[in-house]
Amino acid sequence: MHMNFEHTAPACDEIEFNDFLKVDIRIGQVIEVEDFPEARKPSYKLQIDFGETLGIKKTSAQITSLYSKEDLMGKKVAAVVNFPKRQIGKFMSEVLLLGFSDEAQNVVLFNLDHEVPNGSRLH
Repeated sequence: MHMNFEHTAPACDEIEFNDFLKVDIRIGQVIEVEDFPEARKPSYKLQIDFGETLGIKKTSAQITSLYSKEDLMGKKVAAVVNFPKRQIGKFMSEVLLLGFSDEAQNVVLFNLDHEVPNGSRLH
């Protein structure tokens, strides 16, 4: 499937509700942020706490243009937690952080308007 991240892109093909249920999107809290100088594009390495059941997972994210390491510490984020692990250089990414592209193609992270426990699943 080709992914078009522009805000003018048409909607993707329809899927069945059971297809949606296969994608496990959870809320976690960023507990560690490091620079990722080996990455091709400016990125951070993140450790995210998804609660007792899922534990702490790692990912990398190209979000340096809008977020400092200090901004990210303690932030609640949404991520897909059931994709296969992905090798990025010497780093193994375990989850896919979710966000939206702004007009300048910077990634804006998904944000909650009320508190939910780490590990809560999107439904």
